[in-house]
Amino acid sequence: MKGPWPHQRAQGIYRSCCRRCVSSQAATKTPGPLDPDNLVSYHWDTVPPTSKQRRYAEQFFLRQRSKILYSSSTFRNVPRGNVKEVTFLGRSNVGKSSLLNKLMGENICHTSRNPGRTRTMNFFAVGGEDEQGNPGRLTVLDMPGYGHKSRAEWGEEIMKYLVGRRQYVVSDKLREKSVLADIDRLARAFVLIDSKHGLKQTDEALLQALRENAISHQIVLSKVDRILFPKNRQPSRQLLERNAAILQERAGSIGSHLDTLDVSGPKALGEILACSTTASLERGKFLGINNLRWSILAATGLHKVRRQARTHETGPLESLAPGTPSEDLRS
Repeated sequence: MKGPWPHQRAQGIYRSCCRRCVSSQAATKTPGPLDPDNLVSYHWDTVPPTSKQRRYAEQFFLRQRSKILYSSSTFRNVPRGNVKEVTFLGRSNVGKSSLLNKLMGENICHTSRNPGRTRTMNFFAVGGEDEQGNPGRLTVLDMPGYGHKSRAEWGEEIMKYLVGRRQYVVSDKLREKSVLADIDRLARAFVLIDSKHGLKQTDEALLQALRENAISHQIVLSKVDRILFPKNRQPSRQLLERNAAILQERAGSIGSHLDTLDVSGPKALGEILACSTTASLERGKFLGINNLRWSILAATGLHKVRRQARTHETGPLESLAPGTPSEDLRS
C-alpha cells in the first residue's frame, strides 16, 4: 500500500471523534468526563457508533437472557441454523470466555485460569425469540482456543466450521438453497489478540487462513486493563490518556504489520476494538463491550430497526427486527 497506513492517516480524525469529550473541554479549567466506550476504539474505514447506538446494542444483548443452544466437538454434528452467527476465536487463555460472559451479561461460559478450558464449539442464543420461533435472533459461538494446551483436531474442526458456514455475497439468481443452505450463516469471525503480548505466529496463521478463505473477520484486543490500568486501579486522567495513546499505537502497529502480509483475499474490517472484562470508568459498563456489541449487530444486519406501535398504555416501541434505521439511532 502506498503512503502511510490508513489508521495513521486517519489518526487526527478518529482522535477528534473518539476523544471529542477531551478536545471540546480543552479550553476549560475542568475537563469533562472521558467517554469510556470510545476511549479504546480505533476506526479508519468505519465510523464509531453513537451513544444511542451503543445503548441500543446494550439493550439487545441484555433485555432477554442468553442461553446455550448446544455444544459440539465436530463440525459435522453442528445442526443447521436459521439465524446469523458470529464466532469468537483466540489463543488459549486470551480471555475469550470471560469476554463473552460480559458481552451476554451473565456467566454462561466456563472460565478458568488454566488454558484450554473450552474444548467444544459452544453455541449461544442471544436477543430472545424471533418471529419465526428461533430461540435467538443471533447465535454467538465460543470456539476452543488455539496454541498452548490446544489440540490439532480442534483446529481442523474449527476450519471446517469457518469454511463451511462462511457468508457469501451473491446475486439472487445464484442463491440456490441446495448450494447455500449450510454456508451463509457465519456473518463475521472476531479474533481476539492479547493487547499486552500482541500478535503471535498462531494468530498470523489464523488471520492468513481467514483471508485466503474470504471469511469476514475483525480484530479485538483483549485485556486492555493491563495497559490502561497497570496497577489494578484507575489512574489519573492524564495517565489514562497517556496509556490510551500507547494502546492506540499498539493497535496501529498490529494493523501495519498485517498490511504487509503477502496474502490474497479480503483484509480484516477497518477497525480494531479493545475490551476489558475488569476495567470500567462507569459502574457496570466495561471498557469496549458496547462497541463490540454494536459491531456484532452491524455485521449481522441487526443494527437496523423499525418503528412498531405498542398499545396506547406503553407508547411506541422500537422493534429489534431488521428494517429501516430509526432516526434517533443515527445521532
